[in-house]
Amino acid sequence: MAAPRVLFVCHTGSISGAELVLLDIVEPFAGQSAFLFEDGPLAAALAGRGLKVAVSRWGQGLAQVRRDSSVLKVIPLIGRLLAIVVEVIRAARRHDVVYANSQKAFVLSAIAAKIARRPLIWHLHDIISGAHFGAMQRRVQVTLANLCASRAVVPSQACADAFIAEGGKPDLIAVVPNGLDIAREAKSPAEVRQELKLPAGPLVGVFSRLAAWKGQHVVLQALAQAPGVSCIIAGDALFGEQAYATRLHQMIDDLGLGDRVHFLGQRSDVPRLMSAVDAVIHPSIDPEPFGRTLVEAMLAGVPVIATDAGAASDILEAGRAGTLVPPGDAGALAAAIRTVMSHPPELAAQLTYADARARAHYGKAQMLQTISAIIDTTAGDVS
Repeated sequence: MAAPRVLFVCHTGSISGAELVLLDIVEPFAGQSAFLFEDGPLAAALAGRGLKVAVSRWGQGLAQVRRDSSVLKVIPLIGRLLAIVVEVIRAARRHDVVYANSQKAFVLSAIAAKIARRPLIWHLHDIISGAHFGAMQRRVQVTLANLCASRAVVPSQACADAFIAEGGKPDLIAVVPNGLDIAREAKSPAEVRQELKLPAGPLVGVFSRLAAWKGQHVVLQALAQAPGVSCIIAGDALFGEQAYATRLHQMIDDLGLGDRVHFLGQRSDVPRLMSAVDAVIHPSIDPEPFGRTLVEAMLAGVPVIATDAGAASDILEAGRAGTLVPPGDAGALAAAIRTVMSHPPELAAQLTYADARARAHYGKAQMLQTISAIIDTTAGDVS
């Protein structure tokens, strides 16, 4: 039987966590198609994977529609949103399966796939809850999923539980952990630091886009209680969160951290950066649907300090593969940083276990095999 023709749909042209997962997922699908609502680095990256990429004529600037946006903010954009639906309908009719990689992509793709009579897979990368989405968004997403989706792929049980709690059908869910395949850095941390011009001495790293719920401000508060420890922050304000980035810079001035905190912007060499730090901090104050940086750090052989929210506890096996602290607790985070920097005897065993766990449970080959099977089955159910 011929391989199904897949249309991958994503709302953004930027590359963050969910888009990195998509770039991995499409690797076995060279020659297939992708449709983006807006242009950007993701379009070039997908083309580099061998996909035929189309960009909407109408999607540029839709980033102003946030997860918690009111209906009144969406109404003026209805014409453009419907125009995108029409574009997706035309593209969907040339394919066997539509694969939506984000909430905005899913909502419009659900309507389009229903009209085009094509099965739809939703890759849900978020925890659907009031912490991130308004009540209307949650109702729309779950209702459309129940009516239009053939499967909903989620990276963790935390995502699955939230979807079901909002009224989603349990039999739609397929839990597929994000998979990574990262080679260990061959050079020593000191050599990498020198090449990348990173500061000497105790150094921690935070690797995520700048957003209030990602918790970078808590790290700054903790550093004020951990003298002598410097920090690199890799990531940028990608989705209309520039005010938060400004707030972080102001906090650095207020706390006197100007010579200890270094913003590196959006980076494509995160695994290498991780190999140069003494610990990776994952400080989200709201539950994370997965936590790609946790697995990256485990594979890099670097200690992990993460907030005990969402999928982090599962990934770190309740603290066996890393250190868990309460969300938003700068004092507990500072204490954890000081402990890791003291290199306790049990740290070496924890790192060995973390590496083995990451390779056993979060490999890219396993993720690709599972998702490819879901796509094949979904196409087969309709044919």
